[in-house]
Amino acid sequence: MSDVTSGDRRVRRTQETLQRALIDLVDAQDLSRISVADVVERAGVSRSTFYDHYRDVHELAEVACTTMIDTLIDSMPRPSGDATHSLLAFFAHLAEHAGLYRSLLGPQGSARVIDHVRRRAMVGSYRGARGITDPSEGIPHDVPAAFTAGALIGVATDWLQRGCPRTPAEMAALTWPLLAALYPDGARPASLHP
Repeated sequence: MSDVTSGDRRVRRTQETLQRALIDLVDAQDLSRISVADVVERAGVSRSTFYDHYRDVHELAEVACTTMIDTLIDSMPRPSGDATHSLLAFFAHLAEHAGLYRSLLGPQGSARVIDHVRRRAMVGSYRGARGITDPSEGIPHDVPAAFTAGALIGVATDWLQRGCPRTPAEMAALTWPLLAALYPDGARPASLHP
C-alpha cells in the first residue's frame, strides 16, 4: 500500500515538475515555439518520462493551466449587483500571468486550451448566475452563459495581445456594464424562472 502511495507521489511530483517547466518557458516564449525537448531539458527528465504522462506540449499546457484556470473562473463576474470587484480579480489574474495567457489564448496558442477556458468560463458563468454550487450538476445550452464566456475570452485575449494597455480596474469598469446588460437588475432569463 505504501508503494502505491509513494508511486502516486512520484507521479504527481513529476507532473508538477513538467507543468512548472512549461509555465516557466511560456513566460519567455510563445507556446507554439516550445518543444517537448525544451520542456524535458528545463524539467530535468527524459523524453520517455514526458510521454509517460502527456501526448504533447498542448496537452501538458492544458493540464498545467487547470489550477490557474480554476482561479480565473472563480473570479468570474456573477451577474447580480455590482460585480466589478469580480471582474477586477479576473483581469488582475490575467495581468499577473500575462505571458502565459498571451501565449495560450493568442493566435499561436492552443485551440484545446482556448476551448477548455471557454467551457470552464461558461459553466462558471451559468452556475454563478443561478447560485449553483454543486459542481456535478450539468448545465443546459444557455445563451447568456455562452455569450459571457465568449465575450470575456475575446476581451481578455485582445487586451493581452495589445500588452495590457489599460489597468485591470479600467478593464473591469469598461466590461461590467456590457455583461450586466445580459441580466438586468440581476434577473434571470425568463425561460429560467420557475
